[in-house]
Amino acid sequence: MNILEEVKNIEEEIINFRRDLHRIPELQLNLPKTMEYIGKVLDENEISYRKLMEGNAIVAEINGQNPGGCIAIRADSDALPIEEETGLPFKSENGCMHACGHDGHTAMALGAALILNKNRDKFNGTVKIFFQPGEEYPGGALPMIEEGCMEDPKVERVIGLHNGQLFPIEPGRVGFMPGEMMASMDRFKITVIGKGTHGATPHLGKDPIPCICEIVNGLQKIVSRMVNPAEKVLLSVCQIHGGFTQNIIPDTVFVEGTVRTFDDEVRRNIAENIKNISENIAKAYGMDAEVEYDFKYPAVINDEEFTEYVAGCAREILGEDRVEYLKEPSFGGEDMAYFLREAKGTFFALSNPRVHEGGKIYPHHSPKFDLDESKLYMGTAIFVKVVVDYLNGK
Repeated sequence: MNILEEVKNIEEEIINFRRDLHRIPELQLNLPKTMEYIGKVLDENEISYRKLMEGNAIVAEINGQNPGGCIAIRADSDALPIEEETGLPFKSENGCMHACGHDGHTAMALGAALILNKNRDKFNGTVKIFFQPGEEYPGGALPMIEEGCMEDPKVERVIGLHNGQLFPIEPGRVGFMPGEMMASMDRFKITVIGKGTHGATPHLGKDPIPCICEIVNGLQKIVSRMVNPAEKVLLSVCQIHGGFTQNIIPDTVFVEGTVRTFDDEVRRNIAENIKNISENIAKAYGMDAEVEYDFKYPAVINDEEFTEYVAGCAREILGEDRVEYLKEPSFGGEDMAYFLREAKGTFFALSNPRVHEGGKIYPHHSPKFDLDESKLYMGTAIFVKVVVDYLNGK
C-alpha cells in the first residue's frame, strides 16, 4: 500500500471537504449541519458510524480484515463567533467562522476514513474517527467519553493534530512534543461585595474598589511565592468591572482571570490560595468576597514513547526535513487532553497557515485567518500511516 499515493489521489476531495465545511461553521456543542455533512460523506462511502451528544458528535468505525487492537483519530469540528473577512469564494455567510482551522482537521480525518475504509484488508483491528464538537467552548471531548466513545472496543491509542500555525513551526513542517505540550485551562472569578454610596461620602459605605485592587496584587504573589519556582505556572487577571458613573461608589466589583499549569496538584493549590487570599483581604476591609473557580481542560500530556513512534511514521511518510520537535510547551489549552487521559496518545502540530504577500500570516481567531490547503494531505497521510502500522504491529 503506497499511502502517499493513495492520499494524493484524493487530495482534491480533501480540499473540497474543507471548503464545504468552511461554508457552514457552527458553534459550541450545536453542530447539526456539520454532522449532517460528515454523516453524508460516511454514508456515501459505506462507513459505519454512530451519533453521540444528541447528534452533535460522530464516532465512525472501520474494522480491518481480522480482530486486533483499536486506535482512534480525533478531529474537532466547531467554529467561532467571528464575522469572516477572508474574501474567499467559499467564505462563511452566517456570522460565524472557521477561524481556528477545525474545518481542516475534519477534512483530513474524513480523507483518512475514506482511505482506511478502501484498504481495510491491509490492516487488522479497528480504527475509530471522532468528530467532536465544542473544543473552543465548552468542551466536547469529555461528554463523548462519558457516552462511551473510548469503549467497545476499548481505544488503546489516540492521535490528533492542530493545523494552522498554533506553534512556531516553519510552514510545511510537522512538530512533535513528547510529554507536556499544552497547559491546563482554568477560570476564576472574584466578586467583592461592599456597600455603595455617593463618591463624596465614602465613609458612609464600604468601597469594594481598593479592596479588589489589594486582592489583585495579592494574587500576583501566588506564582512568585506560593508555587515551586521549577513549576510552569501562569496566573492572569484579564478583566475587572465595577461601577457605572464617576461619582457613585458601587456595591460590588469583580475580576475574572485564568490559571494555566501542567500539574493537577498545583492547580488545586492555586485554587485554594485564590480563595484564601480573596476572602481574607475582603474580611480585613469589612467586606465579603465570593470566589468561583472552574477547573476546565486538563493539560495535554503526550505519551513519550508513542509520540516518538508517530514522529517516526511522519519521517517515513514525509521525509526527515518535514519533521521537528517543539522547543517548549504552550500555555494554550485543548480538550484533546481528556482523550489522552483515557489512552496513550499524542497531539501534534501541522504548520499550514496561508502565507500572504510579503510573508504576512494572520493568526488563529483572526477574521482573516486561512489555511494553506496544499498541505492538508500531510495530516491525512500521517493519520493513515500511524493507523496501519500500529494495527499491524509494526
